[in-house]
Amino acid sequence: IKSGAFMDCPALERITIPLKDGVIAADNIFRGCDNLKHVDLVEGEVHETVAALQLEEWRNDMNEEIDSINQILPTAPAGTRGSDDGEKAQAIRTWIRSVIGKIIHYQAEQQRLLDEEVATTLQLALPQDIVMNNVLPFLELPSYTFEVEDHEEVEDDSGDEE
Repeated sequence: IKSGAFMDCPALERITIPLKDGVIAADNIFRGCDNLKHVDLVEGEVHETVAALQLEEWRNDMNEEIDSINQILPTAPAGTRGSDDGEKAQAIRTWIRSVIGKIIHYQAEQQRLLDEEVATTLQLALPQDIVMNNVLPFLELPSYTFEVEDHEEVEDDSGDEE
């Protein structure tokens, strides 16, 4: 959203934006928008992500975080022409970063829980030696293990190095 996009638009009460860092780039976007009190997120990925969180506590926390802007915005000054830019754009920008940060945190926590659940299920389903020697070490591999490095030496079909 460009600088001054909604400047001096007192009729503006609600906006719907994507959850994307940088979407609110300038502090003066909502200068003079005293009635802006609600921000909604575009339906889609963020709501699906929150709904898919495994623990109800996490879903509730995310929903509270998403709604928190609507508690802050009514009291944030809109600013006036010639004085300051107001705090509405700053509040929305800070809120977006907070929501993104929490989503990343809960996605990592969910992955950790799923990894533990998979390991437990495999331990119950497979013989102990297979789980201990083959499955668990694989689940604990850091992601960088799968990166491909450039090698100067190339192997041909016979296995000899060139």
